[in-house]
Amino acid sequence: MKKTFLLILIAALFVLQQCQAPKTKEERLEWWKDARFGMFIHWGPVSIKGTEIGWSRGREWSVEEYDSLYTQFNPINFNAPEWVKTAKAAGMKYIVFTSKHHDGFCMWDTKYTDYNIMNSPFKRDIMKELSEACRKEGIALGFYHSTCDWHHPDFPLTSPGGSVKREVYNLDRYTEYLKNQSVEIIENYGPLLVMWYDVPQQFDSVRGQGVIDHIRKIQPDILVNNRTGAKGDFDTPEQRIGSFQNTRAWETCMTIGRQWAWKPDDEVKSLEQCLHNLIRSAGGDGNLLFNVGPRPDGTIEPLQVGRLKEMGQWLKKYGYSIYGTRGGPFKPVEWGVSTRKGNKVYIHILKWSGNSPEIFVPDIGIGMKDVMIAGGGEATFKKADGGYVIRFDRGLIQPVNTIVEIKYNSNVMNVEPLDFKSKSISF
Repeated sequence: MKKTFLLILIAALFVLQQCQAPKTKEERLEWWKDARFGMFIHWGPVSIKGTEIGWSRGREWSVEEYDSLYTQFNPINFNAPEWVKTAKAAGMKYIVFTSKHHDGFCMWDTKYTDYNIMNSPFKRDIMKELSEACRKEGIALGFYHSTCDWHHPDFPLTSPGGSVKREVYNLDRYTEYLKNQSVEIIENYGPLLVMWYDVPQQFDSVRGQGVIDHIRKIQPDILVNNRTGAKGDFDTPEQRIGSFQNTRAWETCMTIGRQWAWKPDDEVKSLEQCLHNLIRSAGGDGNLLFNVGPRPDGTIEPLQVGRLKEMGQWLKKYGYSIYGTRGGPFKPVEWGVSTRKGNKVYIHILKWSGNSPEIFVPDIGIGMKDVMIAGGGEATFKKADGGYVIRFDRGLIQPVNTIVEIKYNSNVMNVEPLDFKSKSISF
């Protein structure tokens, strides 16, 4: 009995350690950059219709019909622990969930509006269950919270797409509503990794920074993206991989299917596309926030789950070349990218043709000590004019990504990023 209790205590302490919040915003940002890979979840009553969340209000569906969907929303198969386990199986380190999209519907038990999940047939606080599951599994949690709100009467714009201006509105009062709900979320479900705002219509940098300053009174180390109207802590390229940038943090947000919310008969990106998006993000010194859209019954589309688990299998083998790395020291090119950690550089070859694998690696001012192909394959290197030439057997080429691991004589983290030249790779 004592042994069992001791094991439970050790497990609890481990989970507590995994969930421990960094002491400063800068430390939290570094943790987030080390994590590299997160799950985005867009979900709400609109999943009943299978059209895009927020944007289909007043477009595919009348405002009245869209706004009444919550009266039918009863996702009886929702299982927060299963969602979190799917994220872990994918190798994801954090989750960002839609607390409120542009349609204004709130997925938690909020005291600031009746337009929320507790007044649906489901009557369960989804965000509470998700936060508890994340805490148990050691997954960091953040919330997507729309800056605009086309349902709220005080917001100046309404559907479709914020293209209609209300005759009567009060932006200051709406801003207080936004601040109050943001604080409520942090106090009820925090400490959080991030508040991820979106579409700051009518919000300038002053108003947006006011929101950021307000929530930091509650949680000083919380991260905030660049969509309050103010700059925030990181950039958010959407549906594309960001350009190489190691002077300011960034995170690509991208769908695994064709739209953010669940879509019947959706197409899912191939494993190669998914992994290349992750690898190219890391090689550009950014993160990937990869979106799933749960079905109206509360389950995540099996095709999406299957693809995520395949990504997780790859990361079990090669995640050391992604997690805890920084982009460079060579800037991305069409055929591949590089990541680095300590005295090691990982060159990810994503496109390959021809018969003679040979890479020219520019001189970074630090001597090269050893080279190998991930998985144990042998490679040779020799000094050349302006760098090194690396060669290896064609049979070591992998179908999705071939990783050339280079060990240098000293730490490479402070090397200024270099461009691969035209002779960087030959076939």
